[in-house]
Amino acid sequence: MIDRFLQEWLGRWPPTSERDVVGSALRTLPGWDGKVHPLFGVGDEQGRRVVSVAPDRARLPDPLAGWTTFEGVFRFTEEPADLEPLGEWVTIDHPALPAWLKPFGGDALLVLEDGRYIAGVGLKRHLPTGWEISVGTEPEARGRGYARRLNATAARYVLDHGAVPLYLHADDNAASAKAALAAGFPDLGWRVLSVAEDAGAEAPEA
Repeated sequence: MIDRFLQEWLGRWPPTSERDVVGSALRTLPGWDGKVHPLFGVGDEQGRRVVSVAPDRARLPDPLAGWTTFEGVFRFTEEPADLEPLGEWVTIDHPALPAWLKPFGGDALLVLEDGRYIAGVGLKRHLPTGWEISVGTEPEARGRGYARRLNATAARYVLDHGAVPLYLHADDNAASAKAALAAGFPDLGWRVLSVAEDAGAEAPEA
């Protein structure tokens, strides 16, 4: 399932060298948030990468020239941890939905306390074959194990819709790493690469 998604999302998979640059029309089209994301790359545990850019950019001597890039951990799962489900799926116009979840579109997974948002998940629907999970909890709700249960709940939802659940995070985000691992998203040594500004619309700390 992950191979099929990466072939579609990047334009080629698996990588065959330290850096395979691929031209893909997807890098010129609006993504999950309606914005164009001009670069995405994924690297495997051997340090080989496929870097996907627009077709005209792929023909340049250095396709990454002029960009500041973000690099982080790329996780996925087809077997989420067997944790107790948490939250309720609501439409994007739900009155308790926080501002950070509005750009995601589609349904969102919320945990409410007296009708007030305390934790939730948005899904970046990159393609029908791959949806990325973003989870965030309010400061007063951290330490209760919500993030791991939300990740697992969302992962099962994604799988039920025929897509592979993805989870990406910065190397120094220990909370995200811990919650992802507990939810069944192992760190296989895979990496994600994007233009740095594209990494800005992330969830609050898990």
